[in-house]
Amino acid sequence: MRSKTKIVVLHLKELIYTGIFAVLGILFVVLLIIMFLPGDKKDDTEETAEVCTYIPGIYTTSLSLGDNTVDIEIVVDENNINSIRLVNLNEAVTTMYPLIEPSFQELIGQILENQSLEGISYSDDNKYTSMVLMDAIETSLEKAAAPAEE
Repeated sequence: MRSKTKIVVLHLKELIYTGIFAVLGILFVVLLIIMFLPGDKKDDTEETAEVCTYIPGIYTTSLSLGDNTVDIEIVVDENNINSIRLVNLNEAVTTMYPLIEPSFQELIGQILENQSLEGISYSDDNKYTSMVLMDAIETSLEKAAAPAEE
């Protein structure tokens, strides 16, 4: 039994490079597996659809216009704005502020269609009237907002 002795020469520099590339290759494969494996993750849209946006009820905000007060009443259910209307609107207010009713009708049409105060537009002719009405509507919706779940 004769055995030939084989001598293998390993360069330390090459061993270190090979080890580093092997570790990086393994980490890369693990990262790819984690990223592309289908998981039991829920979409954000599904979660927000299950959460209640408003506490159902009727909410009002008083708006002072000179010596008179007008109430803005908003009726909401869990996820929708059902109606918005002006309450206690008398002739003195409509005479002193003639743009209040047309501005209000324009705003509520957009709000009920969008179910949100986002993206509401109004003309430059009734800009300030619309801004005052939007502030009152926003205050009412803040009263109706459901507390955020953690």
